[in-house]
Amino acid sequence: MGLKAIKTSLSKNDLAHLGAGEVGYIRKMRSEEVSRCFPEAPEMGPGIDLWALFGADGTPILLTDNRSSTFYKAAEDELRTVSLH
Repeated sequence: MGLKAIKTSLSKNDLAHLGAGEVGYIRKMRSEEVSRCFPEAPEMGPGIDLWALFGADGTPILLTDNRSSTFYKAAEDELRTVSLH
């Protein structure tokens, strides 16, 4: 018994919005990276470990020095979270 292949195609726009409003990802970052993702954040000294919460499409949501805060914010926004390494 053979399996039939199912072909689906997503546009770049569809892929970019996959999980929007439903999924968020948590990422550890260094203070040197902050201005790229959070341009409104105040200037920080180098070498500080921080945690960031992003929407599925990469939209920055929260920057904190406390990992637990990212999970609380995600729960508040009803986002399922994934961690990126």
